[in-house]
Amino acid sequence: MAERKSRRRFLAEGALALAGVAGAGPGSARAAPDAGTRPGSGTGSIFSGTPGEGAGPAGPAITAEDFAHAERLMRVRMTEEQRALAADSWNLNIGPFFARRDFPLGNESPAQVWNPVLRGTGRMPKKNRVVRSTWTPRKPPGDEELAFTPVHLLARWVHSRQVSSVRLTELALARLERYQPQLNCTITLVREEALAEAEAVDHEIARGKYRGPLHGIPFGAKDLLDTAGVRTTWGAEPFRNRVPKEDATVIARLRAAGAVLVAKLSLGALALNDVWFGGRTSNPWFLEEGSGGSSAGSGAAVSAGLVPFAMGSETFGSIVDPCMRCGTTGLRPTFGRVPRTGAMTLSWSHDKLGPITRSVEDTALVLAAISGPDPADLSSLPSRFAFDATRSVKGLKLGVVPAWMTGPAASEVEPAAVKALEQLGMKRVDLTFPDLPWAALQSLVLADAAASFERLTLSGEDGQLRMQVRDAWPNLFRQSRFISAVDYVQADRLRRHIAKVWAEQLAKVDVLLSPSLRDEPLATNSTGHPCLVVPAGWVMVDRIRSDWLPPPGQQHPPVSPPRKVPYGVSLIGHLWDEGTVCSVGLALEGAVKMTDAHPPGFA
Repeated sequence: MAERKSRRRFLAEGALALAGVAGAGPGSARAAPDAGTRPGSGTGSIFSGTPGEGAGPAGPAITAEDFAHAERLMRVRMTEEQRALAADSWNLNIGPFFARRDFPLGNESPAQVWNPVLRGTGRMPKKNRVVRSTWTPRKPPGDEELAFTPVHLLARWVHSRQVSSVRLTELALARLERYQPQLNCTITLVREEALAEAEAVDHEIARGKYRGPLHGIPFGAKDLLDTAGVRTTWGAEPFRNRVPKEDATVIARLRAAGAVLVAKLSLGALALNDVWFGGRTSNPWFLEEGSGGSSAGSGAAVSAGLVPFAMGSETFGSIVDPCMRCGTTGLRPTFGRVPRTGAMTLSWSHDKLGPITRSVEDTALVLAAISGPDPADLSSLPSRFAFDATRSVKGLKLGVVPAWMTGPAASEVEPAAVKALEQLGMKRVDLTFPDLPWAALQSLVLADAAASFERLTLSGEDGQLRMQVRDAWPNLFRQSRFISAVDYVQADRLRRHIAKVWAEQLAKVDVLLSPSLRDEPLATNSTGHPCLVVPAGWVMVDRIRSDWLPPPGQQHPPVSPPRKVPYGVSLIGHLWDEGTVCSVGLALEGAVKMTDAHPPGFA
């Protein structure tokens, strides 16, 4: 199989791809505000509000020669006189922006908050409602099969006290420890606390207090979610001994639902790819390659039957990517549905938290437990979630973009998945998307990330990170400092335009099915639409896949014979309508019958 365009390649190509975005469209012109009106005596800085001589030399000393060197990066051209004028007035007009850069901002959010909702878009359910699949009571299996049993079945046995939480927790801890040498997916094992919680859970259920389908179920959490008294390292060397005092909101909600935390799972350092300070996390289906990033440990642990479910996060593909590669199911919720309080910040306007599981129904059960706003997360919004595992998909409209079904990001699995859903009664609707600079949206993520971790760059601590290649954070953070404020705003305007394009196309369908790693579906990370990845077939790969770019002029190593590995497709839905997305995913899951497939060597 030809090497597909990796999520990492998409990130690298989009780093500074803003040329041509700045032009405003027809009807967008309007009179500019009178920015030249200065306060006070009329001689102070227009930004500082200070009369007299302005802000003073707050920024770095700038010369005309500096502007001459910077012009190529900033895509402007000035005369010698213009450069001299700009240098002479730099501290007067721009210097205040550099004042007090050492001010302790902590994890303060930017003043601008992204709201994905456009007027007239989104499909918010009228009320919260979760209908589980029908249940035919049967005897629980042995531990090896139990390790791969989905949450919605485990919950039935735990509720009926046929399987104890202690048994499931001990099984998860044993498998996490046993397979760590092969997968390298665990950063911290939470043994004593987990066993104590599981024992308490069993006593609670025995007394007749049952909290719901997650009660007594072990889980793992991507190690960017704070856990009180348990280190949360962000996968990065400078933070490997960081121990938070409080649980992240999502962790607290899962504990309140009765779930038992057994491990903090690996992520690529600072949520990039699959290499952390302890090394690379491997794909259980293909141990020679990484599991994909950045929810690397969550994808690998669920795939290998180490935990029934895990929490992941996505900024630009970090749930989609490892699920697609490891053969797991992942749900990236609507932006704002799940609060991120206590989670590492990469991009305030893109970060999302969601579950990685072995079945579609499981993602719905977890999402129901973690949804809802939190005042501490300014981007979190009130929402309702409705899912019915018995719902038919007959008559629903399935969006397909024919142009996306060929090329390096596609395979034979996507057309087969479309055909399977058509046979279940869905109506195919072909869509067309305009040609837009999709990768330019990456500048928003990169600038946010560089701001979030500015201290690492300015202090030189970024040198502690294991990966120092061209597409790793140290280089990307430094490059991102040269994205101008003007370009950032233009990319933000493009973001709103792309959100309108997606809303216009989704208005014609109920769900859209696409290859997972194309630029256009990945751009829904910026628009805020939910995405479900479902294993839908098999592909043969003839070389190691990686989110890391190969060295210039080289390719990733070939493998012989080619490997047969699972492959996932993406289902993208309307804002707040994860219920319909999950219904379609559940129908596809039943048609392709991949839930019983497990990586060899772990079953």
